[in-house]
Amino acid sequence: MALKNLLIRTVTGIIFVGVMVSAICYSSFSFLLLFGLVTGLTVWEFSGLLKNYEESSMQRMVNVIEGVYLFTASFLYANNYVDSKIFLPYLLLLMLSMIGELFFKAPNPINNFAFSFLTQVYCAGSFSLLNFIGTAPDGNTYSPLLVLALFIFIWVNDTGAYVVGSMIGRNKMFERISPKKSWEGFFGGLIFVLAASLLFVWYEPVINCYKWLGLAATITIFGTLGDLIESLIKRTLKIKDSGNILPGHGGMLDRFDSIIMAIPASYIYIRLFIQS
Repeated sequence: MALKNLLIRTVTGIIFVGVMVSAICYSSFSFLLLFGLVTGLTVWEFSGLLKNYEESSMQRMVNVIEGVYLFTASFLYANNYVDSKIFLPYLLLLMLSMIGELFFKAPNPINNFAFSFLTQVYCAGSFSLLNFIGTAPDGNTYSPLLVLALFIFIWVNDTGAYVVGSMIGRNKMFERISPKKSWEGFFGGLIFVLAASLLFVWYEPVINCYKWLGLAATITIFGTLGDLIESLIKRTLKIKDSGNILPGHGGMLDRFDSIIMAIPASYIYIRLFIQS
């Protein structure tokens, strides 16, 4: 049974990585389709986790519509297809979702407000920033390099942390939240990612070595924190996996937990040090 689970997990992982890399590199349209779908699925999943927590009763589909709209609007704006007025309907949707609580007679409308906005910030807001990372410095063309680097660094970090942590991990990082994570695994993953960043120096020397190393370190640190934050959420909700959409890997949030926190951190770093 363990071997079968490992096989399922491996095959799913290979397909997942293949789809992600292909969609990111093929065109801006494939990027839009893939991450619009990812945004919708993560919002749906996260809304489902919180739907019945503390008497909340969020409107999941409304949250999905808002999240996908924000991602699509951000894509169009980041690539100079439209101006900032594209965000006005999103603000209207947020207002209407609050006004709707006047009629739904929910037992805890305050939690509905809070969890709905948390879902928009945590899921849709993060993925929407990915559009600005994927825009070339001229602001007119789609450039997949930094988006691809972000995901590769996360995957390398996950692999490196798992290998090193399994071999020599002794000192726990946050044992009450994630008992398997160790400081040895963290630094092992960091070393793997710093080494991987040197390949990007060779591929794109316009961004110097120190900037690539800084981006790699930023993604590793905040990707790890993102993983821990999702673990904290799941422990609070008393669940093991966020879903079961990906065989052997759990839900969408289980696969993108590191990315969700790494995206805004990467965007800040890129704006300050790479595209300043």
